[in-house]
Amino acid sequence: MAEGKKIRGKAQETVGKAKEAAGRATGKDDLRLKGTGDRIEGKARQAAGKTEDVAKGTAEEVKGKARKHK
Repeated sequence: MAEGKKIRGKAQETVGKAKEAAGRATGKDDLRLKGTGDRIEGKARQAAGKTEDVAKGTAEEVKGKARKHK
């Protein structure tokens, strides 16, 4: 699940960069700003995916330690 979030986030970030560039090239500030928003949201999704991976890893580590102490 987290891997999917990271992939979708990277894709959204890439689309955002393209929109920013297109907005700059055409002088359309609304497109450039939409691209900036997409890029930032994509980075946030990637961070959420990474955080989820860390949380799952920590949970598995705790479960493993708990099993050793039984």
